[in-house]
Amino acid sequence: MILFPAVDIKDGRCVRLEQGRADAVTVFGEDPAESALSWVRQGAQWLHVVDLDGAFSGLPRNFELVKRICAEAGVPVQLGGGIRDLDTAKAYVEAGVTRLIIGTIALEQPELFASMCAQLPGKVGVSLDAVGGQLKSRGWVADAGMTVMDVLPRIEAAGAAFIIYTDIARDGMQSGVNLPALAALCEATKLPVVAAGGVTNLDDLKNLAPLASKGLQGAISGRAIYAGTLDFAQGLAFTKGLQQAA
Repeated sequence: MILFPAVDIKDGRCVRLEQGRADAVTVFGEDPAESALSWVRQGAQWLHVVDLDGAFSGLPRNFELVKRICAEAGVPVQLGGGIRDLDTAKAYVEAGVTRLIIGTIALEQPELFASMCAQLPGKVGVSLDAVGGQLKSRGWVADAGMTVMDVLPRIEAAGAAFIIYTDIARDGMQSGVNLPALAALCEATKLPVVAAGGVTNLDDLKNLAPLASKGLQGAISGRAIYAGTLDFAQGLAFTKGLQQAA
């Protein structure tokens, strides 16, 4: 199981939102690249980077910053936010991003999503972001009118490489992970699943651990590691221990 530290970029700063709301921002650093590198220095195996400006605008707003993070980090980077056409997807891969997280396009333009998967094999995953099981898109502000299980067969058939599942109601709220939803998703798909939203402390990682044998690839943590409710070193030691045991 991998512990992915989150680096969310908004207005050039490293931030965390509450439940994805643009008006509920906490700033954790003035230089997102430095925030990213600090997690690498502490032993991070991956980085989870989100261009929040891109997610809200539909355009890549922090391309050069992401490129800098990829160049300096020395670990794989997964990126989401504002990737809504094939040229943008290819440009990010050329800039060093290891894998891309697609949300809106996967739900609203399935043919384009399938084309991305075909042209960038193994590099394109889906962000399934839900409130009460109902999916959201366009930076979590639009109701997609579908459930996770509605879209699962389609994204699998399109060639998605992985899934990130976010319980929006828990994101940034430090309220614990949605274990039943994650367990159901792992049961329903053979794709690797990454948990996001609500990872608050070491107990949450321990609660997720049994799902590692059922397809859970890891967990993303943002506010908890910045605020210190989850000690990153302890979380990393625990998840690396699971990797070694496997």
